[in-house]
Amino acid sequence: MKQHPTPFSADDPSARTGGCGGRRKRREKMLEASEIRLLMLHFLSQHAAHGYELIKSVEELSKGEYTPSPGIIYPNLTLLEEMEAIEVVDAQAARKAYRLTAAGKALLADNRETVSRLIMRLSTLAILVNNRSIPAVEQAIYGLKVALNQRLAQEDISDAALQTLIAALHDAAEKITHS
Repeated sequence: MKQHPTPFSADDPSARTGGCGGRRKRREKMLEASEIRLLMLHFLSQHAAHGYELIKSVEELSKGEYTPSPGIIYPNLTLLEEMEAIEVVDAQAARKAYRLTAAGKALLADNRETVSRLIMRLSTLAILVNNRSIPAVEQAIYGLKVALNQRLAQEDISDAALQTLIAALHDAAEKITHS
């Protein structure tokens, strides 16, 4: 078996690359490459799939809140194949479908708890999307953003006004947390 970096370690340089898409165009990185690989192994443990199907599986899990880009999926499919964790089902097919190998099943088993946390995290995003789309919640969030942006766009905000604004945000966060 070929020697490669540990596929699921934090010091894996490929874990810090790649992008993510989604209809909200999130600025923060949703998942590390190592987490994407684990999700891919999870979905491939259920049935053989090609890259586009894996993208759609992740998107469906998060109810459209997160869609991994082809630029993260396809290089990681190649890496998993080189690690012999997955293999091509039919090399002659127009689109490569992959299935888990024994090594892939072992990697998945070794990372079972992490996979469960990832699935929960993406499922929670779906709940967030549903609750955030309640019209009254949308209006309240929009009103807060507008007020905050208008106030912060003003020059020469006094220290006292800034401290009042910060305290109001902390108070709102505290009330929301304990609601």
